[in-house]
Amino acid sequence: MVKTITIFHTNDIHSGFANWAKIVSHIKKERDTNTRYVDLGDHADRANPMTEATIGQGNIQLLNEAGVDFAAIGNNEGVTFSKEMLQSMYSQANFKLLVTNLIDRDIGKLPNWALPYWIDEMENGLRVAYIGYTAAMVHFYEQLGWDVFFSLDKLKEIVETVSKKVDAIILLSHLGLPKDEFIAESVPEVDVIIGAHTHHVLHGGKRVNGTLICQAGKHGQYLGKLTLTFSGRVLKHIEEELLDPSQFVEDSSTKALLLHLENQADIALQESAVYLKEPLPVKWFEHSVGPQALCDELTNWCGLDIGMMNAGVLLETLEKGPISFGDIHRVCPHPINPCIVELTGAELIETIERAQTDDIVQLALKGFGFRGKVLGTMIYTGIDIKVNGIHVLGEPVEANRTYKLATLDMYTFGFLFPKIAASSNKRYLLPEFLRDILLSMLKKRN
Repeated sequence: MVKTITIFHTNDIHSGFANWAKIVSHIKKERDTNTRYVDLGDHADRANPMTEATIGQGNIQLLNEAGVDFAAIGNNEGVTFSKEMLQSMYSQANFKLLVTNLIDRDIGKLPNWALPYWIDEMENGLRVAYIGYTAAMVHFYEQLGWDVFFSLDKLKEIVETVSKKVDAIILLSHLGLPKDEFIAESVPEVDVIIGAHTHHVLHGGKRVNGTLICQAGKHGQYLGKLTLTFSGRVLKHIEEELLDPSQFVEDSSTKALLLHLENQADIALQESAVYLKEPLPVKWFEHSVGPQALCDELTNWCGLDIGMMNAGVLLETLEKGPISFGDIHRVCPHPINPCIVELTGAELIETIERAQTDDIVQLALKGFGFRGKVLGTMIYTGIDIKVNGIHVLGEPVEANRTYKLATLDMYTFGFLFPKIAASSNKRYLLPEFLRDILLSMLKKRN
């Protein structure tokens, strides 16, 4: 007897809701008792005013209304919300949060809102195991009181536990495609990996060692549709399709909920945060008061004497008068944290020289937490670039000396500044965002 299971999936929505009401409409229309809907994390992004104002609870309401069955958590949930915020968010969830590899240090086990896996019994009698994994961003999670790990042995242990009880095993992964490929090579008992994190668009999925890996881009550009076909209890065929949401009609109740949440956010963010006695000018390609004041406050926040950040992290000038929390979020929307990095003098010089190039100043960066238009000129505190070289606190840089630098976590993630990324001594200051430092600076100027 032939039986089928349909699983719709989304990943890395990042609070980008342009297609959300259409995605939910199609899931609701096509749903039956042998259909499931899973979300792979990074649904919430605090660059979005609604997510910020509701502290992620609006995203949970949207997932509840969409009828999601299982969800993994992404780094955008795990490391941009505090423990208390996550507790408040997920206590409202009508679905199961699956994450095997996130341990609350206070209790030495998974948080009470999470399960490592779930065995789901379908109406047609088939049983499917869902296992959850999130990205092991160790240094970030440590600062928030979590232990996170990537363990192939732990995954194999769970797979061995469930394999004799189920007809299919699905990994809900927010690990990224390279890790998913590694798992497929190493744990062939996993039938499907529904992935996220790296924003890949995998039309038809990608088969590795007999395992099908799925991923549906980002921001709801596609809705994934996975079909598992069984003969009796034997899995015979797996098919993946990416559906274009622009072809769907909007769901009226989802659209109404989105509008309601956005209106709530507007009201909350209109609350006055501070009063500016004079404007705070912001220019991206030349020195200006706003970015310099923020760089100075960033350096002070980190308890250091030297710091650097790009002017483009401030999106516009703040005018004289009352400044709302919405204004602060609009001007500095990034989920970017302060960071302390140790560099040698030689590495600092190389970093500063790269920062002066057009490749960096004119870069319209996408990702790494940056939600602005262009990086802009580099702003410094305690560092001067003179005709006769670079000076730190009035003295020439010493090539072999170690310096502690206050900066932004986005510089530690890759190609922007290789010496910062490669530093073995980095400390992230969480959970505060750059806009928290901006508010602190504005209050001092009041």
